[in-house]
Amino acid sequence: MVTFLPFKGYRPRLAAGETTESRVSPPYDVIGDDYLKQLQSNPGNVTNLTLSPDADKRHTKSTKLLDEMIQTGALLQDEPSYYLYEQTFTSKGKEYCRRGLVGILRTEEYSEGNIIPHEETFSKVKADRLNLLRDMETHLESIFGIFPGLGEELTKKVINEARLCARYVDKDGVEHQYRRISDETLCAEIAEKLKDQKMLIADGHHRYETALNYAKENPGNEAKQFVLCTMVAADDPGLVIWPTHRLIDAEDIGETSALKKIEKKMSMTEVTEEEMEAQLKDHLFGMIFKSGRCFLLDNKEESDNIMFQLDTYSAQENILKGIYKSDEGKSKVSYNAELEPVKQEMAEKKHDAAIILNEPSLDTIWDLAGKGKRMPKKTTYFFPKIWSGWVFYKME
Repeated sequence: MVTFLPFKGYRPRLAAGETTESRVSPPYDVIGDDYLKQLQSNPGNVTNLTLSPDADKRHTKSTKLLDEMIQTGALLQDEPSYYLYEQTFTSKGKEYCRRGLVGILRTEEYSEGNIIPHEETFSKVKADRLNLLRDMETHLESIFGIFPGLGEELTKKVINEARLCARYVDKDGVEHQYRRISDETLCAEIAEKLKDQKMLIADGHHRYETALNYAKENPGNEAKQFVLCTMVAADDPGLVIWPTHRLIDAEDIGETSALKKIEKKMSMTEVTEEEMEAQLKDHLFGMIFKSGRCFLLDNKEESDNIMFQLDTYSAQENILKGIYKSDEGKSKVSYNAELEPVKQEMAEKKHDAAIILNEPSLDTIWDLAGKGKRMPKKTTYFFPKIWSGWVFYKME
């Protein structure tokens, strides 16, 4: 079971001339330097809390700013509520709407079997976010979870009850709508429904694990056992998952040498770039090299390790670690979830090679995660990202 509750959220109260755009942002880990400067030019923007330009180990400036925003009324506090977060967007020419239910989730060990991870994490990121939690005692950003769902009848009740709080269309054309659900009876019904369900962490593994560590530091404080969470039903028609392609910069292995070594490990079929895209779904993954040569790749033989059926794992073990020694620091790996920019960078010969992956399957993710398997970092890219700044959970 999971404990997923309504809470007294703090939401932006816009001053004269202020817009929703001035307060919200994409999650902190996907913002480029130029865009961050633009966001932080608005004093009340959430990035001035999550990524303070003067941040130190104690995050004192962020804490002071949050206190000021509450004291001056720039943030208002609701009575206990859930929130409905709707994102309307286009992916590959098709329009979708994804609905997420926002509340606070009780943290617990993965070993309990109720909260299920699916990706590995970076410890360095978790350390910085833990310091932020210790000083601010506030969850500023939401994790993203997938759960079986509320059922048709209860979902209709939620949609009908939700009252619009904020609306914004971002630079990528995604329309964000944030709605509040405050009816006590309905909130109680939602909480009861979730008790019999499990949740897969779709995005925000670092934030969840940081929140769990923080909860362990505060065992007697009930409010600090929870993390801000957005839950999306597994059958939501707007649940779109993109692959995250790998770009390789090798230090001391040339293309000819790499191809000879890869051929010993994997089955390779040379194709044109157009053929690679058209036939990719019938193969494990594809590769583009600096010379422009393209290949479709598959495992040479079945392995007792079921993880090798996953393209990101096979690519990590056979190519990134096995050939380019990325785990030894002998090559640099970067990531991009959009294929066109990857193709453009390869055409401009900016990288030695690129690994082109298939769209991840939610069924595969559930299956492997349910068996306790952790996928390589950045196996999935749930589009669009869950934005921040709509509501905060202050652990009072």
